[in-house]
Amino acid sequence: MNVTLIEHTPNPELTVALAARLCYSPTSIGNLRQKLESSDIEAFLDKIMSLGHHSVLEHASFTFGIEGISRVTTHQLVRHRIASFSQQSQRYVSHTEHFTSIMPDTIAAHAEARQIFAFMAETVHKAYAQLVELGIPAEDARYILPNATETKIIMTMNARELLHFFALRCCQRAQWEIRDMSIAMLRLVRRVAPVIFRDAGPGCVGGPCPEGRFCCGQTAEVRAFFKGLGQGE
Repeated sequence: MNVTLIEHTPNPELTVALAARLCYSPTSIGNLRQKLESSDIEAFLDKIMSLGHHSVLEHASFTFGIEGISRVTTHQLVRHRIASFSQQSQRYVSHTEHFTSIMPDTIAAHAEARQIFAFMAETVHKAYAQLVELGIPAEDARYILPNATETKIIMTMNARELLHFFALRCCQRAQWEIRDMSIAMLRLVRRVAPVIFRDAGPGCVGGPCPEGRFCCGQTAEVRAFFKGLGQGE
């Protein structure tokens, strides 16, 4: 898996602070910007976020390039509707020459299971290539491709939606692949917006576990992990 931060709003925390200050000030945007550049933006962001004034976070957006993930994960990812997605097409990108599958660690660690997985992946690959050779369009031949098929996607989310995304997908109970992806994303955004994402992570980071009786039972360990995430990197 390879996750990169392709682009983001320049100086996202200044942008968010400016939008928040505008809501409460009669002065011009130019004057507000000058004042904010010389003021304590961190303290102001802490205040507005503690007050639940989260709509201003929508002014900062982040675009990620994500490679080496399965269609299992992208099917989950696109359920987050306050985002923009561009995914590698199976209609126009043929898998006759290159077919990569994402193998879960639980399968990779089990010799017999790994053999079964590899056999099925190779079988599907050959069948797909044969269908294309018979003149079947790639958009129809793809119907036999498995969820394990490797894919690539570019995704853009604003900061408010990212906080919600991290709360759900960084959780220990989230599916392992999308959890690994979301943790990688969180590492990246903390570098460019450390105040906004300082307390980001699963729901238990900032309060009681929202999973109730389904709690993983590792709240202390999870909080410690996300508190130190990205430090010293």
